[in-house]
Amino acid sequence: MVSANREMVVYCFDTLVAHYNNEEAPPPAFDEGQHPLFVTWKKVINGGEPRLRGCIGTLEARCIVNGFKDYALTSALRDRRFPPIQAKELPSLECTVSILTNYETARDYLDWEVGTHGMIIEFTDPDYNTKRSATYLPEIAAQEGWTKVETIDSLVRKAGYSGTITGQLRKGIQLTRYQSTLFTMPYSEYVAYVKTTRGVAPTINGAKPGNYW
Repeated sequence: MVSANREMVVYCFDTLVAHYNNEEAPPPAFDEGQHPLFVTWKKVINGGEPRLRGCIGTLEARCIVNGFKDYALTSALRDRRFPPIQAKELPSLECTVSILTNYETARDYLDWEVGTHGMIIEFTDPDYNTKRSATYLPEIAAQEGWTKVETIDSLVRKAGYSGTITGQLRKGIQLTRYQSTLFTMPYSEYVAYVKTTRGVAPTINGAKPGNYW
């Protein structure tokens, strides 16, 4: 099984830096493989807890090299919840890559463990008779301090349902649980890694070095 690792995060940072420089990113230092994956960007503001800045991925297995290349940019620039990340934000960023594994069909909406499982919910919107779905990665419920029911209700809202969340609606949820491996790195560690392995720090065209590292 492929596990999330440092080189995958480096490749995501490389991809974002290359985007700002309008150039190709260096080739990745990890092997090909087929897995579901996510890329998450967070931003540290005034030394506080990192805040979500973008998170997009795929629940379907795909080539991890092209996957990380695509979702590094999509999550940074095209997460509709946030404005695109600007080059000047790089020093405040941290990146997390997730490789999703162990998909299982749950018995019901409570058949999963906080901190262990991510979940995909699917249900029928009783107001419009349409299918809705949403997912949270395994770390989300624990980070937010949510109970199982609070997590499920939040997912229902994330899926776009605005009506009353009843016990009947919850019982009608089809839930798939999964696990993940993940690796997180702040931009400062990325810069140090690149200096060590390539002999020169990453740069952004037209930027003053002091603004970035």
